[in-house]
Amino acid sequence: MDILRRELQRFKRMLFPHLHTSQSSESEMQEQGGLITEGRQQDNSASEGALKITLHVLKEMGRKDLADELEKRKYQQVHCQFYFKLQKLKRFEYIFEGVAQHGNQTLLNKVYTELYIIEGGSGTVNTEHEVRQIEAATRRRPTEVKPIKCEDIYKPLPGQHGFIRTVLTEGISGIGKTVCVQKFNLDWAEGRVNQDIQLLINLPFRELNLMKRDYTLTELLHHFLEEAKEAGISNFGKYKLVLIFDGLDECRLPLDFIHNEPCCSVSQPTSVDVLLTNLIKGNLLPSAHIWITSRPAAADRIPADLVHRVTEIQGFNDPQKEEYFRKKISDQNMASRVISHVKSTRSLHIMCHIPVFSWISATVLQRILEETERKRTEEDGDRREMPKTLTQMYTHFLVYNSVIRTRKYSQEEEEASQTQAQVKTDEEMILKLGKLAFEHLMKGNMIFYESELNEYNINVSDAAKDSGIFTEISENEFGFHLEKVYCFVHLSIQEFFAAMYVFHTFTRFSQNLLEQQETTAVKQAASDITSLLKSAVDKALQSNNGQLDLFLRFLLGLSQTPNQTLLRSVLTTVGSSSPRNEEIVKYIKEKIHENHSTGRSINLFHCLSELNDQSLVEEIQNYLSSGSLSETKLSPSQWSALVFVLLTSKEDMDEFDLRKYSRSEEGLLRLLPVIKESRVVLLKECNLTGNCCEALAQILSSGTPCLKELDLSDNDLQDSGVELLSYGLARPTCQLEKLRLPFCGITEIGCRFLADALRSNPCHLKELDLSYNHPGKQGVELLSAVLNDITMYCVLFLLSTDACKLTLDANTAHSHLSIFGDNKNMTRMETALPYPDSPERFTDWGQVLCQEGLSGRHYWEAEWTGQWTGIGVAYKGIRRKAEGNECVLGYNDQSWSLRYCHGKYTAWYNKSDADISAPYFSSKRAGIFLDWSAGTLSFYAVSSNAMTHLHTYHTEFSEPLYPELFTGESVSWQ
Repeated sequence: MDILRRELQRFKRMLFPHLHTSQSSESEMQEQGGLITEGRQQDNSASEGALKITLHVLKEMGRKDLADELEKRKYQQVHCQFYFKLQKLKRFEYIFEGVAQHGNQTLLNKVYTELYIIEGGSGTVNTEHEVRQIEAATRRRPTEVKPIKCEDIYKPLPGQHGFIRTVLTEGISGIGKTVCVQKFNLDWAEGRVNQDIQLLINLPFRELNLMKRDYTLTELLHHFLEEAKEAGISNFGKYKLVLIFDGLDECRLPLDFIHNEPCCSVSQPTSVDVLLTNLIKGNLLPSAHIWITSRPAAADRIPADLVHRVTEIQGFNDPQKEEYFRKKISDQNMASRVISHVKSTRSLHIMCHIPVFSWISATVLQRILEETERKRTEEDGDRREMPKTLTQMYTHFLVYNSVIRTRKYSQEEEEASQTQAQVKTDEEMILKLGKLAFEHLMKGNMIFYESELNEYNINVSDAAKDSGIFTEISENEFGFHLEKVYCFVHLSIQEFFAAMYVFHTFTRFSQNLLEQQETTAVKQAASDITSLLKSAVDKALQSNNGQLDLFLRFLLGLSQTPNQTLLRSVLTTVGSSSPRNEEIVKYIKEKIHENHSTGRSINLFHCLSELNDQSLVEEIQNYLSSGSLSETKLSPSQWSALVFVLLTSKEDMDEFDLRKYSRSEEGLLRLLPVIKESRVVLLKECNLTGNCCEALAQILSSGTPCLKELDLSDNDLQDSGVELLSYGLARPTCQLEKLRLPFCGITEIGCRFLADALRSNPCHLKELDLSYNHPGKQGVELLSAVLNDITMYCVLFLLSTDACKLTLDANTAHSHLSIFGDNKNMTRMETALPYPDSPERFTDWGQVLCQEGLSGRHYWEAEWTGQWTGIGVAYKGIRRKAEGNECVLGYNDQSWSLRYCHGKYTAWYNKSDADISAPYFSSKRAGIFLDWSAGTLSFYAVSSNAMTHLHTYHTEFSEPLYPELFTGESVSWQ
């Protein structure tokens, strides 16, 4: 009977898959996991056959009435879905890339370039300007995570299980979120993918903002899918349904998940805000899929526990940029020239990570190249240079759009006076849009409703008509008619218009819009545009989230004469004012020197590029090319320049080695932004203490997907530093895979902190190296226990400190040194011992070598009595006889030593000593670590529960090294 019941259920599901969906609880779906989608697709392919069999059986049973009813219901279902898809095709088949001349739209499938989508977000809110986020993204190596195709966002990845109900897709402005939604709709409508979906409803937040009255859920969905209302569909729970909420960052609803009352009835009228929170919570339509798109800064408006998958659109990678240009520009020779120019200009190449900017670049560069070819044919010497800065690119783009509008108008109107009037009208519109852009940029607004545009006397139909600058959103994309919604094509265009308006207002009316109050004296001084630029720099630096960073770059760029000349071709009333470049450049450099946050400093270097000043960058590049940077004391400005150079380099940020730049905590703290963008970070032997671990912990916990390996070997971190570091390791956002902490003075206390961190975040760390520390028995047991308790694979290195076995060579021992205890111990005698003569023996100084010549990595310890001794290493060829001190350990170029005298240490090499600023040590025990291939020899003061770094030699060893002892009352190898 059970088998028969299951077969009947399966047969029923083939006939009416939506009924099966509505009757399955979410928990049942979660149990079935990834089999749901695959099973439904198989069922759909069998549905037609099942229908034919059922109709035949019913007719044979004499139940033609049931057969007719079944056939009618299936016909209605197929007909409705066909009608829905037809409407989707009409709405989403074309894409509006800015200027649409005479309805000449572009087929989406013709220009669509696959976007790079990965699973997982940062888990934190990124408050940096989105251009900074793009710069960071372009430096990262391709992730090992397999990218997700747009149509597969609800499908579990290999090894994943469970019903994926709500997906949150993050991406910065212009990265392609809405285009991704459009492509998802189009592919479904064309029958390419996701054919198990029966209804697909788009609910953009910008439209939801306008819905003020109470609605039932059915009324709300009918508003956004009128075809469903016409087809008489009201029980949406019967259908395999996807609800798409595009633009969470544009939402002006409170989305109060805490205080909104529960709503479980589709027929209960309530506010749109309550409906949305209950939909996302799953109180309404629990079996429906929900897709939400958002800019990163607003993503945290949805509680994390309500989101089953987070994806991130990372824009175009380098091959995709080239693919887009070749699709966009039909002349492949011209496309190659455009690609070559973009690659040659780093700032443009970075911005082309954003699809919208790739479109802007293709539009501008293609036009300039076409004009160049035309003028070459006409032998006209007046040829425009290709833009190299963002301001030049956007100014050309504005001119291009104005020319298109004027040409179209002149084609429609015969009289020249009317064309002149159109130019004046365009100029007035540009200034009105500029005022709108500036005032709403200061408020953080990116979308504008018709009522808001009316406040600026903007003719909405004229503003959006045939414009690649300002566009109507709602009607073009979704066909709704509550109130029209508008925006600039991209946030960067709004920022450019804002800068242009501020520049125009200053040069035309001597009014500084960035100053809240202006006295007469200030207005009189405003004739020098440098005062405006300085106030803009100050205003941008005051913004915590970099809101005015790009605005500042545009404003500085517009102050340059070439851009003003180009701008006056479309904005004839703009004034002419050349700043004293030396003064504003000096002012910006002073701000860099004042050590503002790295994000601000990096933007200030971009500002210097707009002013054509590269002096700081060139200075650092000279240091790097000469190899002298690590020996140079850098100023704050030079540190910032180094960060800028490293972060804007074309090279992948894969491995960062601090030793190339500075072996110091200052170097680490100054270069933290570079560390954050690196996959492997080498901080070995950089004279670090536990003080730096707090900054490293912040990077670990920030959710950066880059940092995978961290080497802190041979730094005096101590347990206090490990405690700070463990705060970052314990966060679930930490994705570190390898952590190396040899020779860091870690005891049982530090092991306890690490064990707690591993227990809190057991998912990522695969290798933990704690060799050459002092964990003690309990420390080892703590770490071993936590690794056994949690389901993780982590290799733990806890090498003992007696890994290197040494024996003293009696044939080299001075005659007053007695060797005993399996040649492990030495003591000084008052009288000479009867050693046989040997050319290997030290005759003038109380020294002895070991038998073992060492290369590779080795650690050993020495312990002594008395108040002075020397330990170190030497080449085999060190002199054994000398009248002076040339054969003394550390007094030649054949040996390296550490000398102990009354609790103080000094390091000696080739008769040069280096004082060691360390406290008095009562313990007479030292550790020596040799990394022969790396050219390092390190010394440590060792006690029962601590290990303190004393000194490290850095050189290039040419032959094996022999451990050596020098005098002392009694010394033994451990």
